[in-house]
Amino acid sequence: MTEKQEKILAAALSLFAEEGYRSTSTSKVAKRAEVSEGLIFRHFGNKDGLLEAIIQLGEEQAKLLFADIIMTTEPKEVIRKFIEIITKTSQNKEAIAFWKLQFKIKWELEIYGKHKTEAVEQALVKAFSELRYLQPEKEANLLLTLMDGIATRFILQENFDLDETIEFLKQKYKV
Repeated sequence: MTEKQEKILAAALSLFAEEGYRSTSTSKVAKRAEVSEGLIFRHFGNKDGLLEAIIQLGEEQAKLLFADIIMTTEPKEVIRKFIEIITKTSQNKEAIAFWKLQFKIKWELEIYGKHKTEAVEQALVKAFSELRYLQPEKEANLLLTLMDGIATRFILQENFDLDETIEFLKQKYKV
């Protein structure tokens, strides 16, 4: 990706997060990125193409976040690493801003990229199966849903006690 493409994506991320996808025009993105609007069309086709590039970037970031979890073989470590993933991400302001946008897009456009979490869900199902949980698929789905809710609360709720919540989950699952 060129430096200008990165500037365009960064500007779009910022504006979509501030104003929403529907309220942001490509001309605003171009102005913020200090490029011509034509350059946006050349690289991304249109505003939808720009959004698709941002969503794709989110999918790539999710794969990077989940890679270590998926490669882990010890079941309790799989669960622990998944529970701690938000703590790891919360220490990086740029990552928080990036994921905040991903959540905002999900709600504004009513899209949910379930495929982003399929590999980690399979790893969790396997871990819960090996630990002899009665319904490993439902347990994995519950943990994914809890973590989605925890991430939302962390992003939106001022003074949310992330550490206490993560510690509670680790105690609940004995990891």
